[in-house]
Amino acid sequence: MGHVDPHRLALLLTAALMAGLLTLGLGLQLGWRLTARWVHHALFFVVCVGAGLSGVLSGPRGLALLPALGLLLLMPRTRPGRAGHWRLALLCAAAFGAGMWGAW
Repeated sequence: MGHVDPHRLALLLTAALMAGLLTLGLGLQLGWRLTARWVHHALFFVVCVGAGLSGVLSGPRGLALLPALGLLLLMPRTRPGRAGHWRLALLCAAAFGAGMWGAW
């Protein structure tokens, strides 16, 4: 198996965590109480840290992740269960995907 760059590993791990966060959030939005809300909040914190760490590890290319990080930091200003919350969540995911492509 070949060498994996640390910034790429961080990007992939953060993307997987973001997918989990979105899935968990969707479940909470639809009323599926598979887990407690605090798990969703803890995972949100981990995704924010992962996005920031991915940006730092990616060097100058990591600036492509700034929009995603900025949008993530706006999430607490929205009300869970409202359309603005899930719309911003999807925008965060799209921004992270674009930033990941730029930082790769």
